[in-house]
Amino acid sequence: MSRVGQKNISLPDKVSINIGNNGEVTVEGPKGKLEWQLPVGISVDQEDSEVTVKRENDQRRLRALHGTARSLINNMIEGVSNGFTKELELQGVGFRAAVKGNKLDLSLGKSHPILHPIPDGITVTVTDNTKIKVEGTNKQVVGQFTAEVRNYYPPEPYKGKGVRYVGEYVRRKAGKSVQA
Repeated sequence: MSRVGQKNISLPDKVSINIGNNGEVTVEGPKGKLEWQLPVGISVDQEDSEVTVKRENDQRRLRALHGTARSLINNMIEGVSNGFTKELELQGVGFRAAVKGNKLDLSLGKSHPILHPIPDGITVTVTDNTKIKVEGTNKQVVGQFTAEVRNYYPPEPYKGKGVRYVGEYVRRKAGKSVQA
């Protein structure tokens, strides 16, 4: 039995969920609206302010999707009520970031600036030219965007330069030592 899939999801006051006949799940709240298509064999029931995710039978595929579907619906509810935030910081001499229109302009010590497009549904703010804050309702889009930006220059272990998540620990290595 999926332990995650068995948990009920409680709906906050200002959030509404609609389940279509073909498995379309629409969640609306103060921060926006999200849509998702349920996999075949998974169903959602709503009673008052409780949402329950169920599966047709105990096939391996459905057991695997049961907890995943429940987590995705819970993330949708969390996203439209509170939103998701990820923060990045740039460390290195001359490393800068700026928002230009719908693109994030990164100067990461390369010969050219990197212009990364900002997807719809998220907002990016840059403070102190080195701190990037990404906010949005869709957890997957926020996480994917921050992972792509971090991937341009991951933190390296010798000097610690690079793009890192706020609070991320970078294990430092000792440089070359002279043999006497």
